[in-house]
Amino acid sequence: MHTVEPIRWTPEGVVMLDQRRLPREVVYHTYTDYREVAKAIQDMVIRGAPAIGVAAAMGIAIGVERSSAETLDALRAEFGTICDTLARTRPTAVDLFWAIERFGRRFAELALAAEKNSAGARGVARLKALLVEEAKKVHQERQDADREIGRFGAELMPKSGRVMTQCNAGALATAGIGTALGVIRVAVETGHSIEVLVPETRPYLQGARLTAWELHQDHIPLTLITDNMVGHFLKTGGVGAVVVGADRIARNGDTANKIGTYGMAVLAREHNIPFYVAAPISTLDLSIGSGEEIPIEERSEEEVTHLAGMPISPEVRAAHPAFDVTPARFITAIVTERGVARPPFETSLRELSAHS
Repeated sequence: MHTVEPIRWTPEGVVMLDQRRLPREVVYHTYTDYREVAKAIQDMVIRGAPAIGVAAAMGIAIGVERSSAETLDALRAEFGTICDTLARTRPTAVDLFWAIERFGRRFAELALAAEKNSAGARGVARLKALLVEEAKKVHQERQDADREIGRFGAELMPKSGRVMTQCNAGALATAGIGTALGVIRVAVETGHSIEVLVPETRPYLQGARLTAWELHQDHIPLTLITDNMVGHFLKTGGVGAVVVGADRIARNGDTANKIGTYGMAVLAREHNIPFYVAAPISTLDLSIGSGEEIPIEERSEEEVTHLAGMPISPEVRAAHPAFDVTPARFITAIVTERGVARPPFETSLRELSAHS
């Protein structure tokens, strides 16, 4: 089963698939500056929490690698600017901050070692090279995590029938095989006969443009529906499970995901359909107690009032919260690369997070 590659590291720079232009065009861009990477994240050239984490790692790496700094002090100052620039791009996706914090720790370790060895310019060059290797490692870890999430989650999927997802939690969103779509992909690989119901996911149409495209590429049966058909199909459509991704999961299991997920979870509960969240451990934010503390990104009103640059409404105010929070009580289980967490999530998520 072929999986699309949304981001990769090359000697020329960070190469990203422009997801804004799918499904009409498959266009890749090469970024050679960390500010370009930050803008690509902000403008949704790349999106999806795990993929944003990979992009942040590669953005830091390209910034450090291309830096003209020849001393540790100069590089340290520039490193702070690089991280601050990337941190301002997307506030809800915790993988962004996970990557920045990880690179901060790694930089500190390498800088300390270089100072102890009085390595000078040679130590700076080595530090740059090792941070590039760290970015490649993050990418590989994401791919490995997706495969494990898929393996654990596939066992929860019906052997046949329909499943529903939300937005795009596929390869495009993770740089692997996907979280929610990774579960579906592995289920299909292991003999499940599944059709996927794909809501369009207004206003950015990640379901229609991206999830439908990925599934079609992999020859996995799907039916595209509009967002306001979700309740109808959960009631009448023979749906055996719902599986979605996540952008941030609080300590109690409250989960932020693309807007519309909360309503889908409530409707799934009403119709006794299991509702699963699939996400890597890096998406857990155990520093916050509940979803009340998760920042919700507000995107441009124009993304609601316009479609492909064309106005679809009169000139009125529009709201565009990009995410909503699903309370833990509506979630059947959370699937991670380390296993499946079930209620009470405060206990099970802590145990999985501590597990190595």
